[in-house]
Amino acid sequence: MKKILLIGKLNSVMKETNRFLSKFFHVQLCSENASVVPGMMKIVNPDLVLVSLIGAYQIDTSIFFMLSDQYAHIPVLTIGTKEESSNFFKYYEEEQFENLIRPVDNTVILDAVCRKLGLDKEMLEKDAEEERKESVNRKRILVVDDNGTTLRMMKAMLEENYEVAVAISGAQAMTSIGKKRPDLILLDYEMPICDGRMTLEMIRADEDMKDIPVVFLTAINDRANIEAVLKLKPAGYFLKPPVKERLFAEIDKILNPLSE
Repeated sequence: MKKILLIGKLNSVMKETNRFLSKFFHVQLCSENASVVPGMMKIVNPDLVLVSLIGAYQIDTSIFFMLSDQYAHIPVLTIGTKEESSNFFKYYEEEQFENLIRPVDNTVILDAVCRKLGLDKEMLEKDAEEERKESVNRKRILVVDDNGTTLRMMKAMLEENYEVAVAISGAQAMTSIGKKRPDLILLDYEMPICDGRMTLEMIRADEDMKDIPVVFLTAINDRANIEAVLKLKPAGYFLKPPVKERLFAEIDKILNPLSE
């Protein structure tokens, strides 16, 4: 999936553009702060840069100079009124830059993005629809762990087959569950303040959540700790880091008991 860096003020227009384009691309939001953009370019390595020119008088023109000087191979689309765009007309002389006059429909933005990237719009929309249908049928797993590295590793592993949500604390997990119920929870047993046991107790105390299967993840491999985990009667438990094949097999067994 192609990557877009969306630069501009975080307002309702930016949010709507992000929401629409995220159906078809990996979109990363970025402020119009000239000191932030270079770092984001290196991190994201986008295929296209999209700049919202709302509040153009506050946008540092050095951003455009950097894009034309250091990233001439990356197409740049700007969206603004004629007045907003006037500050940057000299850059539009190059094929790298193109401006869309606001107000503009999302479909027109998508047309321009596809044109700049050499993509077939109909095929892109078809692929996005198939992916949407597939995600509707995917089981949702919530991973709860206070370690950000572990969360990223687990998410990357699981999202091959599942819709994955993450939470960095028990309290955040409860909020996530309330917004969208997961089919299974992978819960770190050793967390500060609100540990796995306390989080599980909160889940089981809620009538709408109590039947969600919970699998504990623990980094401590001793008899006393394992016995303490098992006394809580989770749907399963794994030592961290879990072996991918075993974890997937256990998740499948829990989520699809009738397939046995």
